[in-house]
Amino acid sequence: MKIYLVGYMGSGKSTIGPLLAEVLSYKFIDFDTYISEKEGMSISQIFKSKGEIYFRKAESLYLKQLLEEDSDQIIVALGGGTPCYGTNLQVLKDSDAQTVYLNWHFKRLAQRLWEAKEERPLIASMQSYENLEDYVRKHLFERGFYYNQSDIVLKIEDQNPQEVVDSIKNSLL
Repeated sequence: MKIYLVGYMGSGKSTIGPLLAEVLSYKFIDFDTYISEKEGMSISQIFKSKGEIYFRKAESLYLKQLLEEDSDQIIVALGGGTPCYGTNLQVLKDSDAQTVYLNWHFKRLAQRLWEAKEERPLIASMQSYENLEDYVRKHLFERGFYYNQSDIVLKIEDQNPQEVVDSIKNSLL
């Protein structure tokens, strides 16, 4: 089985993915790291030097490549926008992969992102928490259509990472 974690930036995909992979004895791939390795530069550098349109096209190309690989038993933490651009959602739905949406309330996501905004190229320049919260709310509204088409929609409130992993594992059975 291939499992693709989807959700907004800061939803914990890169934290939950390795934990879930360990529990299931699967290989873990962080999709941003995968893209960075293929492109030979960080996601931030790609955005700065080549722009978001280039990044989104590369993201689609690498998603298709990853889905076409014969390796089963992998867990992939997708980028927050991956299922929302181009034909990526349909490509995921047409594959044999299971998608899991880590669904957080926008206020909790904004809190999590504010603490680490310097590491996120799309929000690093935000000057106020209120602006970030509005930005997250708007994006979640726009992206909810895509995220909610996941095979499993997991509502996350105050669960710790291990509890989230257990919920995913139980949902896959």
